[in-house]
Amino acid sequence: MSAYRVAQVTTPNGTFEIAEREASQLGPRQVRIAVEACGVCHSDAIFVSNGLPGLSFPEVPGHEIAGRIEELGAAAQDQGWQVGDRVAVGWFGGSCGHCKPCREGDFIVCRSLQVPGWTYDGGFAEKVVAPVDALARIPDALSAVDAGPLACAGVTTFNGLRRSSARPGDLVAVLGLGGLGHLGVQYAAAMGFETVAIARGAEKADFAKQLGAHHYVDSTSGTPVAEALQSLGGAKVVLATAGHSEAITATVSGLAPRGELVVIGADTEPLGVTPAQLLLSGYVLRGHPSGTSQDVEDTMAFSALHNIRPMTEAVPLDRADEAFQKMLAGKARFRMVLTVG
Repeated sequence: MSAYRVAQVTTPNGTFEIAEREASQLGPRQVRIAVEACGVCHSDAIFVSNGLPGLSFPEVPGHEIAGRIEELGAAAQDQGWQVGDRVAVGWFGGSCGHCKPCREGDFIVCRSLQVPGWTYDGGFAEKVVAPVDALARIPDALSAVDAGPLACAGVTTFNGLRRSSARPGDLVAVLGLGGLGHLGVQYAAAMGFETVAIARGAEKADFAKQLGAHHYVDSTSGTPVAEALQSLGGAKVVLATAGHSEAITATVSGLAPRGELVVIGADTEPLGVTPAQLLLSGYVLRGHPSGTSQDVEDTMAFSALHNIRPMTEAVPLDRADEAFQKMLAGKARFRMVLTVG
């Protein structure tokens, strides 16, 4: 077996270093992917900080993977894939297939969900081994640098909107214009929603309009966000991409009757929502996980069709620590991507 390079941390919150690994034997339902690009997601920080159970070090994160199939396990060879196929793997890195959610077809909430960088080495590497059910086919129109972030940031926003209660013509607000939000605004506009972008600072208004937003709400202005949304008629859906509970809470009273708050930005602080708020207007609050490999394929196909792309800054694998630190500092515009080869 040939050796390959990975970017790893050897201790929690350590600095990334380049190391060599020996390629392992494939299991029957596994594939080996030659990685071409891998996005740097804020969720990677949870793995690097040892913030989830079952993590081990050295740790190789990365769950926005794009590359080509290099080798197929014995049982994966009859699954419609071939060596050389362009594939992406996102947060959904495989399911058990036998728990109750899996038996009901709800694979993304599998009780034993596999996530690259958590349950097996992630894509900050020249190669990655993944289960065959984690693979999503990349359209020819998308580069690897574009496809990687769409496997997590893209599918989460796309799926959050298409599985919401909003229909074309409805007022839909996207909270945040970062790595998730800049995609969410593009998807909302392409889906036919009257799109509102919510962010901090009047200077972001032009950028929001460039992404396709019909309205912009500056959350730092004197007008409360909920009041601004109600002045537009109330939002059928708010897609909360910003991981900030106070900012999310500020949107709730801006929902239209029976409006829906879809939370995809993670924060550990509780939301300040009262039962009375929910009851009087029939509001729905729900969290939305990422999406399966089929959802990733749908996201990439929609993105290719509507010319939607993540805004990325690509750097070589050797500069993984630099890219990670830039993401942590909130200086990425809007997705750092590690490239290989």
